[in-house]
Amino acid sequence: MLELKRILLVEDSANDVALTLAALEEVHLANEVVVVRDGQQALDYLFRKGEYANRKDGNPAVVLLDLKLPKVDGLEVLEKVKGAPELKAVPVVMLTSSREEQDLARSYGLGVNAYVVKPVAFPDFVSALRELGLFWAVVNQPPPGASPPPGASK
Repeated sequence: MLELKRILLVEDSANDVALTLAALEEVHLANEVVVVRDGQQALDYLFRKGEYANRKDGNPAVVLLDLKLPKVDGLEVLEKVKGAPELKAVPVVMLTSSREEQDLARSYGLGVNAYVVKPVAFPDFVSALRELGLFWAVVNQPPPGASPPPGASK
């Protein structure tokens, strides 16, 4: 049976969350998607703090991270994730509307695994997420400690 790995979506725009979830559904990606709305929630989830202290075991197979977030921006989240020994192997994909060269350079400098500019047209967005989802959630072998399949023993 195919292992379904958890995806963490860090996005503050309700519209972009809805579009991303619709696009993942459109490509029949059945992975559990955990949505957090700001950088602080992302850090709490990843470091198992606050409301996420008792979340399911395992790290996500991939983090889809927006750049411009409230409370803690995406670059700071990326820096903390890639600086933590227990998280630095977790793939992080910057999924953003920013085409600014400095954002791209800084993201790669901090260790982002991929940088994807959100397409404006929904069909293009679906296509981009199909490729992202299939690679990171199905094809790619996640690092040790990634989320176990549903029903797996701890």
